[in-house]
Amino acid sequence: MRERILGDMLVEKVVSGAVSEQAVERLYAEQQRLARATEEVRVRLILAPTKEQADAVLGVLGQGAAFEAVAAQRSIDDATRYSGGDLGYSTLDVLPGPYAAALQGQTPGAVVGPIQTETGWAVLKVEDRRVETPPTLEQARPQIVRYLTYEGVRQLLEQLRGQAEVEISLDGAKTAPPSAPVESAAPPAAQKTSASPAGNAS
Repeated sequence: MRERILGDMLVEKVVSGAVSEQAVERLYAEQQRLARATEEVRVRLILAPTKEQADAVLGVLGQGAAFEAVAAQRSIDDATRYSGGDLGYSTLDVLPGPYAAALQGQTPGAVVGPIQTETGWAVLKVEDRRVETPPTLEQARPQIVRYLTYEGVRQLLEQLRGQAEVEISLDGAKTAPPSAPVESAAPPAAQKTSASPAGNAS
């Protein structure tokens, strides 16, 4: 019991040292330094079943119709048609390949298509572009604390293994190794008694 309490105190001391405010801020600053600025694009979609219908959509849009209204009337994508075809913000690398290729370098307000996909012909509108906002320190803190805690415990275990063999018991119970069987002593040999022959009476 005493050894377990001392072990818990040692782990707590190591973890508290590893997860200091200075360590959290230092790791956050390093993450921000290495982070690559990523651009997000907000896209709207009108999905038509055929190329002819997609071309007709482009014609209606070219006459000044609102993209959101045409999406609600003509798009066959039920997931977005009632929100004006809004796909929200995303980076190009998570969009389908044909979408990403068509949207590369397009500025807000641009309409591109038709683009053939597995589910139909797509007409896309670039609604907005922005640089992805990195998480604040408070938003990133839980993940950083988990990482520093893991690293502190890992380094402690490596240090202990270097000094002595660490025995880990899954159930906390120590089982004594079975002792070698003890051979029972052989019973003492029976003592032979020889009867003296009776003397002949003279």
